Amino acid sequence: MATLTEIAPEIYRISIYVQEFGRQFNQFLVKDEEPLLCHTGMAHMFTEVRDAVAKLIEPSRIRWIFSSHFEADECGALNAWLAEAPSAQPACSAVGAIINFNDFSTRAPCALEKGDMLETGRYRFRFLRTPHLPHGWDAGMLFEESNQTLFCSDLFVHNGDVEAITESDIADRARGALIGYQNNGLMADSMPFTPQTRHLLHELAGLKPKTLAIMHGSSFVGNGELALQNLAQVMKKIYGGRE
Repeated sequence: MATLTEIAPEIYRISIYVQEFGRQFNQFLVKDEEPLLCHTGMAHMFTEVRDAVAKLIEPSRIRWIFSSHFEADECGALNAWLAEAPSAQPACSAVGAIINFNDFSTRAPCALEKGDMLETGRYRFRFLRTPHLPHGWDAGMLFEESNQTLFCSDLFVHNGDVEAITESDIADRARGALIGYQNNGLMADSMPFTPQTRHLLHELAGLKPKTLAIMHGSSFVGNGELALQNLAQVMKKIYGGRE
């Protein structure tokens, strides 16, 4: 069953624990004049996520559906959501629109460039280009400016059916999962440390987020700037990237 937790004002974490993977898959709903869903979950998760959304708003009211990058857990249920919500529009990076979403989505996406703003009413979301962070060249993130919440996708991934919110060292939690990736032949290169990775992480840290909305694991509340700086050190050590 999906669990619901408010992690910041009007921002709700919808979490589904998948035992097969040993981790949580989290979507985030922003209640506003134009409700925003960040991540859709995989296609088979649609009904469970929709039923969780229905506890907060009428699902057909969803206006924006944001995906950080093209991956099953980011957007697998996108077209089911577009059928459910007639006014909904996907939002993704301009690169993502060109290489994937223009073809995959049944409705044209809003293609976001660096610094573009997506407004939902009370809240303003700044789009941040983060190529290859965490994954492909189409990657990007949203930063809600009023309450300083960073929707950071797969960054800080950690395993287990963990608590919804934590104030503990989130970079240290991520260390174990990243080491696991490094030791897994199929996933060793899933989160590369490129010459620009440290720069991007420090750009994100400069936003001084107060909440990190994490896709796999607990959301973090506290000093997001320090957490991102610590994650840069963890990734550099594990992946041995060169700058």
